[in-house]
Amino acid sequence: MPIATVNPANGETLRTYEAMGEEELERRLRLAEATFRTYRTSTFAERAGLLHRAADLLDEDVQDAARMLTTEMGKPIRQARAEVAKCARAMRWYADHAEALLADEEPAESDVRESGALRVRVRYRPLGPVLAVMPWNFPLWQVIRFAAPALMAGNVGLLKHASNVPRTALYLEDLFHRAGCPEGCFQTLLIGSAQVDEILRDDRVKAATLTGSEPAGRAVAAASGEMIKKTVLELGGSDPFVVLPSADLDRAAQVAVTARVQNNGQSCIAAKRFIVHTDVYDAFTERFVTGMKALRVGDPMDEETDVGPLASERGRDDLEELVDDALRSGATALCGGHRIRRPELPGWYYPPTVLAGVTREMRIHREEAFGPAATLYRAGDVDEAVLIANDSPFGLSSNVWTRQEADVDRFVRDMEAGSVFVNGMTASHPAFPFGGVKRSGYGRELSGHGIREFCNITTVWHGA
Repeated sequence: MPIATVNPANGETLRTYEAMGEEELERRLRLAEATFRTYRTSTFAERAGLLHRAADLLDEDVQDAARMLTTEMGKPIRQARAEVAKCARAMRWYADHAEALLADEEPAESDVRESGALRVRVRYRPLGPVLAVMPWNFPLWQVIRFAAPALMAGNVGLLKHASNVPRTALYLEDLFHRAGCPEGCFQTLLIGSAQVDEILRDDRVKAATLTGSEPAGRAVAAASGEMIKKTVLELGGSDPFVVLPSADLDRAAQVAVTARVQNNGQSCIAAKRFIVHTDVYDAFTERFVTGMKALRVGDPMDEETDVGPLASERGRDDLEELVDDALRSGATALCGGHRIRRPELPGWYYPPTVLAGVTREMRIHREEAFGPAATLYRAGDVDEAVLIANDSPFGLSSNVWTRQEADVDRFVRDMEAGSVFVNGMTASHPAFPFGGVKRSGYGRELSGHGIREFCNITTVWHGA
């Protein structure tokens, strides 16, 4: 894939970029290694000052940065501004909390005495240059949720961004430069995917994090495993949204619409499989389909647009293939189900779609639908709802709607997912750990768990 900014609203190529050559890549790796030697000795106060300045710059840039996101990947402009603001908040959160999260830990005195030590401490130290392989769907947020904790821990960052968001990638490097970060503290590598393996095998790179597809995760994990390097992977998701008889159906249906079409449906943590108890199936379905039909599809720069184009023609075609396969195999489209063909929408648009009658044999049951297409399932009881919810290779997040505490306990106990959201939509926040199980990956981002992923957890033992 060429490194280029292509406006998904009309297919126009706005700019192409030359990939870095081997000489420039080598220079940047040397710079990262050299910068780490000094940056790792900086104080938390110094690092916090850099992140606060970067957050202030983001706030100042919010309008231009939002337009950049919308132009590169089609995010509705209101959502783009929200993403910029979320990044600024996350940088401030880590700037204010990192020192406490990484404070030395003192084991229990009884354990210290039993070990024969006078004192034992557990200290968190940075690892070094960390490679981040990042996706296009949240081109600022995905990077910041890695960069903020990594930089506050004393690591330095190397970003290999998705090839269709190069402007955002270069903007991020410039943002940290303008904030006063040392040269080499955060660098964007304009390279193709084929060069990732080479960088992972370089001894100067100490760890890697990837958010993206399952095949990309497998490749990074394999190379990093061979080199015995730490990795964190956040891969796909096909999150269940379970509605039980005691749920507030009006609220559940309203949130279900937003949960499915946020970011034009291109979110790993978007609810995708809607599993509804038979007692409320018809009532919920009517509300949900009505809400999906009411969404406004259009120019993502328009403030009134709810759903913009998919980020790429291939992405639109992939979603279309999943829906077509389901329809051929007996599913019913309660709304949508066919590509939008309107002259005023020449880009890669697909309508909000709800499919009923989905079975295990259909591809859309097993694969992640990355776009505004929802699948509906009828569950005869709570046991069947749990079985359907867990009948997926993915396990990123999950949602359950109920007013019964016993139902909540059951789903928290049995759900195969990294998160369980009760009567609410899955979202990420810097204070809470984020990540999945099964083929959704491993490791955690955000919170204290996330900042410690790329630390050398060091036991310091003092004898007599």
